[in-house]
Amino acid sequence: MFGLGWMEIMVLGIIAVLLFGKRLPDMAKYLGKSVIEFKKGMHGLESGFDDIANPSPSVNPTSAPAEPVRPPQRVAPAAPKFDDNPPPITPR
Repeated sequence: MFGLGWMEIMVLGIIAVLLFGKRLPDMAKYLGKSVIEFKKGMHGLESGFDDIANPSPSVNPTSAPAEPVRPPQRVAPAAPKFDDNPPPITPR
């Protein structure tokens, strides 16, 4: 397995017990969940590539015709219109 002998695997196990102690079962559970999620993601990625490479014919429903395109309509502004040139201020 990964080119490791039994002695190397035992040394790694001892190091894992020293580092994680009582949390070792929890760490193994999280590692297992991570591997499962990774495999699910890879499967989804592979199926996405398959869909791109071999697209299936799409079925278009012919139930109701689409609405005709309407011309744009003018909308009255909601804010008051201001003049570009304000009246001159007269001194008092």
